[in-house]
Amino acid sequence: MTSRVDRDAVALDDPVGASLRGHHAHLGRRLGRAATYLPGVATFSAVSADADEAEWADLARLLGSGQLADMFSCPATPPPGWEPVFALEGRQLIWSGSSCEADADAGTGVVELGPDDVPEMLDIIERTQPGPFWPRTHELGTYLGIRDNGTLVAMAGERLHPPGYTEISAVCTAPEARGRGHAARLIHALVARIVARNERPFLHVAEANTAAIALYERLGFETRTPVTFRGFRTP
Repeated sequence: MTSRVDRDAVALDDPVGASLRGHHAHLGRRLGRAATYLPGVATFSAVSADADEAEWADLARLLGSGQLADMFSCPATPPPGWEPVFALEGRQLIWSGSSCEADADAGTGVVELGPDDVPEMLDIIERTQPGPFWPRTHELGTYLGIRDNGTLVAMAGERLHPPGYTEISAVCTAPEARGRGHAARLIHALVARIVARNERPFLHVAEANTAAIALYERLGFETRTPVTFRGFRTP
């Protein structure tokens, strides 16, 4: 791994579309060049950067009338009739290949989560609000957790998976368990797994979440590019 930030990593310019065309094809639906995840997996959708009205119409047919099209960081603008739902400034960070290698005990106390853990995963997501997470989101990749006396108190996992890269997401810690280094331990463990597959970890964060940005930078992530997360409702 190098310490250079991959500003020219084309797959990261369209991480949703690249994932749906490749590693996550079995978890998505496609019509023409428009694509979206299956219900219950994710609400993320993708069209090409120069999408015309026909491509947006294909996406509307995939989603159905009045449904959320979470366009993630797609820069394309929908035609009239698509209602704006949200816009959130953020950034994309990529692992620089440095500090996460240092902690030999990173995996201590970390457990892999599976389908039987989904109710607890949804509960901690509801309590901490790290971002969208649905009943089948865990199918996108490996999710890890930390338990305290049997109760899930921290979680993080793999989400988007464009070629050569894996996104770390859903990093959250229950309020009563914060300040114990759980998030750092989970990120260390995920980075180790991703790097072992000869892939590069990356992640996304809201610009206003300065505490998370500081943590990620301390753990060896560097900003690759600013992004704007946007959502629209289909006509």
